[in-house]
Amino acid sequence: MGAGYSKWLIFGLLAVAFLGMLFTAQRVDPPAREEIAYSAFKALVSREEVSEVVFEEETVFVYLKADPDKTQPLVTQVPEIGDPELLPLLERYSVVVESRESAKDDWSGTFLGFLPWLVLIGFYIWFWNRLYKNAAGRFGGRDVDDFLAGTARKEDQRAKEMTFDDVAGQESAKREVAELVEFLKDPERYRKLGAEPPRGVLLMGPPGTGKTLLARALAGEAGVPFFNISASEFIEMFVGVGASRVRKMFDEAKKRAPSIIFIDELDAVGRVRGTGLGSGHDEREQTLNQILSEMDGFSGHEAVIVLAATNRPDVLDPALLRPGRFDRHVTLELPDRTAREAILKVHLRKIPTEPDVDLATLASATPGFSGADIKNLVNEAAIAAAREKKSAVSQAHLDAMREKVMMGAVRTMAIHADERHRLAVHEAGHTIVAFHRPKADPLYKVTIIPRGRTLGSTHMLPEEERHTLPEDYLKDRLAVMLGGRMAEQELIGTFSSGADDDIREATKLARAMVARWGMSSDIGPIDLRQSEDHPFLGREIAQPRHFSEATARQVDLEVQKLLKEASDAAREVIRKHRAGLERLVAALEETETLDQSEIEACLGPQGGHDRAGGKNSLKLVSSGAVPSPEEAG
Repeated sequence: MGAGYSKWLIFGLLAVAFLGMLFTAQRVDPPAREEIAYSAFKALVSREEVSEVVFEEETVFVYLKADPDKTQPLVTQVPEIGDPELLPLLERYSVVVESRESAKDDWSGTFLGFLPWLVLIGFYIWFWNRLYKNAAGRFGGRDVDDFLAGTARKEDQRAKEMTFDDVAGQESAKREVAELVEFLKDPERYRKLGAEPPRGVLLMGPPGTGKTLLARALAGEAGVPFFNISASEFIEMFVGVGASRVRKMFDEAKKRAPSIIFIDELDAVGRVRGTGLGSGHDEREQTLNQILSEMDGFSGHEAVIVLAATNRPDVLDPALLRPGRFDRHVTLELPDRTAREAILKVHLRKIPTEPDVDLATLASATPGFSGADIKNLVNEAAIAAAREKKSAVSQAHLDAMREKVMMGAVRTMAIHADERHRLAVHEAGHTIVAFHRPKADPLYKVTIIPRGRTLGSTHMLPEEERHTLPEDYLKDRLAVMLGGRMAEQELIGTFSSGADDDIREATKLARAMVARWGMSSDIGPIDLRQSEDHPFLGREIAQPRHFSEATARQVDLEVQKLLKEASDAAREVIRKHRAGLERLVAALEETETLDQSEIEACLGPQGGHDRAGGKNSLKLVSSGAVPSPEEAG
């Protein structure tokens, strides 16, 4: 029973109760009467003064001959043991005898008898109404029909305001979906040639690359209704709710065709069936089966396109990806430098900026940022400018928020002088190795100001995108990572835990060079990585190793060899340019942060570098990390 019907039923019960009380209150009271003893009543009958008696159970109303209008009856009570002589006595003296039901049972008795039942019925209806609301997860909102429909049948009005101009940096993806706009605007042109509409388009890419944004822009460009739902909304505690929501969603979209259905996070219900751990969820599989059957059930005249987004296309069920379903795959990548600059322009359109804002430099300084990261950066910069009561956002705000997004907020903490000196030596070691190694990326900034979990950091700014990583570039990258550790040894004489993050990242990179990229002459071009399938998402419960213990030992030795060579290369640079390193340490201890020009003032012009880097160069921003208590052991 829906919430609307139960409300009306409760209202009706309350109305009945009110009317019952009203009639009871308005019932005419009997005339005033005088009670007499039963023996006195029989004496009056014997004296022939009684004309009529009325029995109401044990109560007797006595009307006297002296009161012909019967306005003042006398009242007496028949004894509980009864009186067999009463009726013969009344007949002997010709007294009229009448019997009637008690007047108090007319309304009040009946109502009071039904009142407990009315209360129970009302409580029953209220209880089940509340139970349905709780099951729907809406304590003040929807009834069961709305619960079964979910939010899918509500059209997303924001899509009408968006176009492809709002999706910057994804030109390839926009070209792939542009033809869908023409189909949605004029489906008859395609039908005349016998072309069937595409059923499903799968948008794939890392989080924050604009999959939902692209789907809304497609609906806005075509001017069609846009129904947006997350796949997680199909899964409820009641079996069958997910399938019901799928049916209602597709029915509503067909009524409004041409239209677009967008299912976000498709892998929540579309994982491979019958494999891995925890994949036998009946509700999820029923929902997936319903989606498959609905996509097969489109007729030729229904212009409904189903878009779906996922970060994990590798775990999707093959039945979803076959022709006729999600057979069109559109990949959205992390934006390159040109795309990042375009995204910055989109997000800064409505934000006042100072003339010093350099979007090209900012785009170069944000390798690896997604569109969502850039939006967050711009918003944080606007918040910072408003907090300082500025009228516009400056380059300093954007740079500060870039560092905050990448490494965390500045921490206020007291650092001992000896520890501060070691920190300056560590970061100066990264800097001087990056400065003198020919294949390392150009330096941008070095600081010993604590941020997030880092006590200091060295920033390196690639000027161009790099999609492949040469071996000599990777070896110089290893040397830069280990430069801080070697500087501590050369200037202070001991190591510290500040190199924890450097060693971990350098080991990971060296192992990839040996086991994945074939950059070891002794091992050669062979893939020795372990399985990367996740047991709860993919197809393997265990992660077997397909090589022997001897090969594993050889890999370890090659990784150790690469790291030793990188350490020796870093030590060579530090010993050769020790005077410049000491100047850099002194400048860091004095000002805490040095930019590119200040670094060159200490070390001289930086030359002989490959002006290249790329989205993978985000890892080159090395830092002296503070180990967690668990890691410090």
